[in-house]
Amino acid sequence: MPRRPKHSELIESIYDAGLHPELWSDVIVMVNDFIGSRACGLISKDPVSKTGATHFYCGVDPHYIQLYAETYAQYDPLARLPRYGEVRNIPDLVDFEDYRRGRFYQEWLRPQGCADVANVVLEQSASPCPMLLTVIPGRDMLDAEKRARMQSLVAHTSRALLINKAIERKQQRAIALADVVDRLAAGVILLDSACNIVHSNPAAEAILTEADVLQTVSGRLVARSSEANRDLRDIFRDAGQVALAAAAGRKIPLMSCSGSYHVANVIALPSLLREGAADRSSAVGALFVWRAELDGRSGAGLIDRTFDLTPAELRVLQSIVEVGGVPETAIALGIAETTVKTHLHRVFAKTGVSRQADLVKLAAGFSNPLVH
Repeated sequence: MPRRPKHSELIESIYDAGLHPELWSDVIVMVNDFIGSRACGLISKDPVSKTGATHFYCGVDPHYIQLYAETYAQYDPLARLPRYGEVRNIPDLVDFEDYRRGRFYQEWLRPQGCADVANVVLEQSASPCPMLLTVIPGRDMLDAEKRARMQSLVAHTSRALLINKAIERKQQRAIALADVVDRLAAGVILLDSACNIVHSNPAAEAILTEADVLQTVSGRLVARSSEANRDLRDIFRDAGQVALAAAAGRKIPLMSCSGSYHVANVIALPSLLREGAADRSSAVGALFVWRAELDGRSGAGLIDRTFDLTPAELRVLQSIVEVGGVPETAIALGIAETTVKTHLHRVFAKTGVSRQADLVKLAAGFSNPLVH
């Protein structure tokens, strides 16, 4: 005969199952031993349709579990559920003699050599299919000792199931958030404290494959610019630095071989996403990477109105951001370099910046996919 577990040991195991639902199968065995019953399980019941589902159980032949789900759940007299937290057996809810003549007893319970069933509702909320702890005492009816032992577990089991649900909801939100991230057109790269890539969405993978502004070296994120590399190492050394950089709106300009720019926006990674999957738990932050572009749909018109730029100044600004420096802009626009410099100095004066890299950062703020 198995050793009856101590109440304190069982309560500890119940809360362990609250954190790790895969442990419920073992816990139900312990519950059965503690109560001294023939069988027990965690089931959910729909009091309207009278259908039931058995989630974890012990002491019942799987054949009878299948029969219950397919046929006998609707004849179960305990389908009329008691109030939350009240341990009730069959005589508490229905006429016992009528019950003994019914199909549930005659065709399902009696062939198993059992006489009684006890249930307790474990969910206080108005759940359409509340979870119950169900106990089959054995050949005898539920006695006072078994009832008391069963009652002593109700509050703890109820809390553990609430913890299960809270964790499940959090995981579902994390999965949904990760799915949104993976669908973004901009690149998202999760980094650990050594700038190793923990996760990257498809858009980021495309950027890394091009190896123009960013690439991976032995799993580590490396920028083409040495200055950008220093910024990455400094910011991502821990989550606190990432949070400070994100709060300050820190952006890292990334220049390609051709002179065009991408911008990496520092993101303080929500704990929801960090904990959404085991392989993401080491991430301390993220980079949101996109090509710096200005067009009518994003930021060009807004920059024009904000800084009162002339059409020529706006064209130069857009070319500096998307094409590169003064020589490249002169070729792209078909004008002299001196003309480009003149317009550029006026843009600097109106926007309050003095370097092309700062101009890119400013422009990126107007085309930031996080904003628009």
